[in-house]
Parts: sequence; C-alpha cells; structure tokens
Amino acid sequence: MGTRGRCVRGRGSMMGGVLRGLLLLLTPTLLVHANTPLVINTWNFTNATAKAWEVLTQGGGSVVDAVVHGCTVCEELQCDGTVGFGGSPDENGETTLDAMIMDGTTHDVGAVADLRRVKGAIAVARSVMEHTTHTLLVGEQAAQFAFTMGFQEENLTTPTSAHMHQEWLDNNCQPNFWVDVTPDPTTSCGPYKPINPKASKAAIAKEGKNFNRFSHDTIGMIAIDAKGHIAGGTSTNGARNKIPGRVGDSPIPGSGAYVDKFVGGAAATGDGDVMMRFLPALVAVEGMRAGLSPSKAAEVAILRVAQYYSEFMGAVVAVNIAGEYGAACHGIETFPFSVADSVTNTVEIKNVTCIV
Repeated sequence: MGTRGRCVRGRGSMMGGVLRGLLLLLTPTLLVHANTPLVINTWNFTNATAKAWEVLTQGGGSVVDAVVHGCTVCEELQCDGTVGFGGSPDENGETTLDAMIMDGTTHDVGAVADLRRVKGAIAVARSVMEHTTHTLLVGEQAAQFAFTMGFQEENLTTPTSAHMHQEWLDNNCQPNFWVDVTPDPTTSCGPYKPINPKASKAAIAKEGKNFNRFSHDTIGMIAIDAKGHIAGGTSTNGARNKIPGRVGDSPIPGSGAYVDKFVGGAAATGDGDVMMRFLPALVAVEGMRAGLSPSKAAEVAILRVAQYYSEFMGAVVAVNIAGEYGAACHGIETFPFSVADSVTNTVEIKNVTCIV
C-alpha cells in the first residue's frame, strides 16, 4: 500500500508539471513595450479616453481607476445616447444600465445588469468586485446593493428619453424584439401570447433587425500601465425598446470585455443578443494567446459570429500586453475607435474598414 501511495503521489506531481508546462506553452512571453501605458476604447468617445489616460499617466491611478473613470465620463456625457442615463428606454419607458469591470492582475470581475435608478453603473460594478465575492448582480437587487454602498437613488428618465418612448408607442411599438407571438408584433403593442408554442419548425438563426449605432451601443475600454497591469470595462444603457429585464453582452465576462495579464484584452460592441452567444472578447484574447496579432484576433472573433449571423452589426477592439492593438467590425462601413499611448501621448481616433 505504501509503494502504491508513493506512485500515486509521483504521478500527480508529474501531471502537475505537465500541466504547468502546457500553460507556459499556451501563454506567450510578451515584454512590456514602449507603447504602454495605453488606453483603447470602442467608438470615437475621446473624452472618455482622455480621462482614462489622465488618470493613468498624471493622476497616479491604477488601470482599474482609469477604466472606471473613463467609462464614467461616457455615462455622465450620455455618449451617443447609448451610454448612461436618459437613453434607450425599455418597453415601459425606463432606462436601465449594464456595466462590468475586470482586473486582469487578479482576474476578479464585478458587473451589474438591468440596474435601475442609479447613474454610475460601472462604479457600482466596481463595488461588486471590491466588496463582494460575487461577479454579477442584476435588477432591483443590484439597485438595493448600490444604495447600501452609498450610491444616490436617481431617476434615469429625461425629457429626451420620455419623448423617445412616446414616439415608439405612437408608432404602434415599432420596432420591437418579439417574434412568434400574437397579436402581430409588427403592427401592435401587445400584450403578447406565444403562437402554438409546441409546434416544431425548422431551426433558423434569429438576429435583430432594428439595431444600429444609435439604438444600442457600448463603451468598452482596455487600459494597460507601464508595468503591464491591465483592466477592462464596459458601460451601456442597452438596446432601445428592449423587453424589460433584457441583459445584453456588456456585463458578461468574455463577451463585453475580457483581459488576461499574460496576454492582453479585448472589448466588443454591437448586437449584444447575438454577440454574447460567441464570447467575442474571450475569442480575441485566446487568438492573441495563440500568436495572432490583435487585428487578426479581432477579425477571427467577428467572423465567428458572421458564420451564423450574416447581417449582425458589431465590432471588437483588441490589444496585447506589449501595447500592440487592432480592431475588426461587421455590418457597417467603418468603425472608429479611440487610442492613447506613450508613443503619441495624446488621444487619436483610428478607423478600420469592416468585413462585409
């Protein structure tokens, strides 16, 4: 028995060594490059980029500080009406928020979804990360958590979002996200009931037909400091006219954003109901782990979605830990993203031509 026990321990030790070896092979060795520190984010939200860059290079803040402060600027400025309060009202006319923060050094994540009556969504997500052992809080309970953490209760509806909602009602609730229900969702407001839910039919890929840049979108941001610490985050008010309770891709780790201290990070934006099924941010990071450039890794992540959903709209930005970055997109002509790094020491808007 003693000999057998020693053999088992030896085998375990050997297997542990093999696994460690495999992990080393799967993790590229990248030296921190002169491009870092670096901030990159989706869309031409340059005020957010500038704030994150300031925090990272002048304010003595961490990468988590940079991402949270940068995305908070977009929440306060209501970037494109798709981030922060007063935009994308749901079917009840209420604006709700999704956000996430991920620390690549610890691999901790905090996220909130369907957050109500609190403006600082990514700050609440940070509180989830720092003051709980959970990853994601949702809905009314997420709001109650925020109040416990000292966040102010506020009305997220504005005259603009109220008018937006009234126009939608006056237009027979068009467009909306319902299918296979009665009454006909293309001409009426409901309430709806399913049509013969037990009937079988050929499987088809369902993608939204009412998505464009200004009816939904996300700020997704990645920050890397000069020592190679990395963080990523997202913030959005989701899809306009969404069914109440809907959660998009932004607060889902690996979908809205993902960072790995050994590899780099990525952030996604677009048709979240489709993109979250493919975890594009994770796919892009794993592509870089396998040796792809950031641009190619982002392209692979986008093409993975396009194989199933040929008309989807979305984009991915990616950056490796050496500070090399790139992006890919689908469903629009070009995609703008914002970058600041130590080479230029300023915020620049880059554009990438999208895959058709």
